[in-house]
Amino acid sequence: MSIEVYRDTWGIPHLRAADAHELSRAQGHTTALDRAWQLEVERHRAQGTTAAFLGAEAVEWDVFARRARLADTARRCFDALDEPTRAWVCAYVDGVNAGLAAGARRSPEFAATGLAPGHWEPWTPLAVWLSTHILFAGFPTKLWRDHVARRLGEEYAELFATDAPGTTGSNGWLVTGDRTATGAALIAGDPHRFIEAPGVYQQIRLACPEFDVVGLAVPGVPGLAHFGHTGTVAWAITNAMADYQDLYRERLRRTADGTVEAQGPDGWAPARVHTETIEVKDAGPVEVEVIETERGPVVIDGPDDVISLRHPPRVTHELGFSALPALLAARTVDDVDRAFDVWVEPVNVVQAADTLGGTLHRTAGHVPLRHHDNRLRVVPAWEPGHEWRGAHAPMPRRPVDGVAVMANARGLASPLGVEFAPPHRADRIAHLLGERKNWTAPDMAAVHTDTHLASARPLLSLVAGLADLGLEARELRDRLLCWNRRMAADSTDAAVFAAVRGAVVRRLAAHPALAVLAEPPAYPALFQPWLALVPRVAYALETLLTGGPVPEADRLAAVRAAVEEVAAAPPREPWGATHRLAPWAALPDPADTWPGLDGDHDCVLSTSSVPGVTDLSARGPAARYVWDLARREDSLWVVPLGASGVPGDPHGRDQLPLWLRGGLAPVVTDWNQLTEEHDTP
Repeated sequence: MSIEVYRDTWGIPHLRAADAHELSRAQGHTTALDRAWQLEVERHRAQGTTAAFLGAEAVEWDVFARRARLADTARRCFDALDEPTRAWVCAYVDGVNAGLAAGARRSPEFAATGLAPGHWEPWTPLAVWLSTHILFAGFPTKLWRDHVARRLGEEYAELFATDAPGTTGSNGWLVTGDRTATGAALIAGDPHRFIEAPGVYQQIRLACPEFDVVGLAVPGVPGLAHFGHTGTVAWAITNAMADYQDLYRERLRRTADGTVEAQGPDGWAPARVHTETIEVKDAGPVEVEVIETERGPVVIDGPDDVISLRHPPRVTHELGFSALPALLAARTVDDVDRAFDVWVEPVNVVQAADTLGGTLHRTAGHVPLRHHDNRLRVVPAWEPGHEWRGAHAPMPRRPVDGVAVMANARGLASPLGVEFAPPHRADRIAHLLGERKNWTAPDMAAVHTDTHLASARPLLSLVAGLADLGLEARELRDRLLCWNRRMAADSTDAAVFAAVRGAVVRRLAAHPALAVLAEPPAYPALFQPWLALVPRVAYALETLLTGGPVPEADRLAAVRAAVEEVAAAPPREPWGATHRLAPWAALPDPADTWPGLDGDHDCVLSTSSVPGVTDLSARGPAARYVWDLARREDSLWVVPLGASGVPGDPHGRDQLPLWLRGGLAPVVTDWNQLTEEHDTP
């Protein structure tokens, strides 16, 4: 059988080949044709070479990528792969290299930046995966906790915990057959990531004599790591919110012969040091000294601190890539379970169901065992007791009884982490799923798009207690108390609530008790989003309205002042007028205009903004899916933009209207309903 490429009406590629290796090559080739610019941006990000064509604004990331040794770690992980997985990855890379030139000719960004398509090394997909997820576990949060402990005191180190509320996360749920109309399980959800143009997930079908799988791929990485349906078993993941990356405060010294030494618990030991040069478009080159101690690579080098990063792939030389071909070949939940036994990065909660009635709800990944302080903040490298002592095993799991929900809240993964998402999304999903027992795949859209904002309660409770307000403020108070607490794009009441919330956030951040945190440490600009005070207050608003260092009277005064401020000039446009999509692009088009959005960061429809700073939403559902175990062809999916990453392509943004209204496209599995392309790899 030759390689065959088909497309459905949404331009989604369906690939068929003689064997798994040829299919991997076809996946790489098709992705290069559809996403050449995206692939090359990701390759350069992994190598720390983006400034060479994007300019000075990209230098900060490139410095981090070099210091963190992302490319070198990927090489080591590739070398440690078993031979079958290594050959399978190489086939994908061969396909990418075969298709890049043709893909680049379709992508005007190459000419606009002067970038020529490059060459992918066999380890590049691992580097792309690593660079995509290196900040996923949020190790910079430890810099923030360290800052809080230093300025406010140790007792407040966890005051801003994202349990109330958080910005990261995804939704996922499994409904067993006794609660569905067909008698077979349904798996549904939506990964919440930064919305990017092109999208971070690629809808694709991969078929050969050994398997036939539909799912969501990460462009640049073979297989279907996170979401897939083989026909007999389906799986999905969310971020487990585990803590598995450590930061060490280092003491360095240089000897007379120029050797750099780092002080560990056993004394001074040589560090590995070399210098790299970052080329910068329209500017001079930047020299970077790369230092690695026995803990890990130094990612912050003065002036206030020298801090190294220790994370599992650098230590174990494993990313878990051998799970990827195993998932494609899975037939049952037991197969999925075994595949995820070798998973490493990132740490996920996994759900799976099969056509035999089997279900799976477990965590997967590598979480080191170490001192509790390591999980909270930066720890001193020279003090004993902060070493890693193996890994958490067995990873937590739980049987499924009717419904299982995963939404980054405390629960199954609690032993693995420190901060979790607030319970609002998980509780709301469980409540909605409990309302009936005859669920179908199309019904799940109502869960995906629910806009009820439970986290509004603490603020509204304080608003309800306000007395002695002026007429306009009383009317606004009463309006808020009658509001249905739904963050609908066409709701002016939602816009009024958001305006009051933002005003409260700014006032609390300016209070003397918290203002001491306004000046962050002199860390690289890459880490400043984790150290900015106003967003931290916004995400911890529930906690700060009920406790913390701001006195109760001052909290109430902040709410009163916010209500009076907004009452004087209330929003006249609905929430969607300011709560608009703001996707990230390596080369943004200033002519782009993006639509208003339903939802908010604590709604099931989680479209995150930064209260007190901006209503624009850069994070939201990067895809939606429903896997039907009764009939795979009844499954549904959608992405925010489209299947193509080529500007102006008919399938570049054709799914955006569907995504905006909460619609889902059918997963087509009948080859006779697809259109064959004759320019195959």
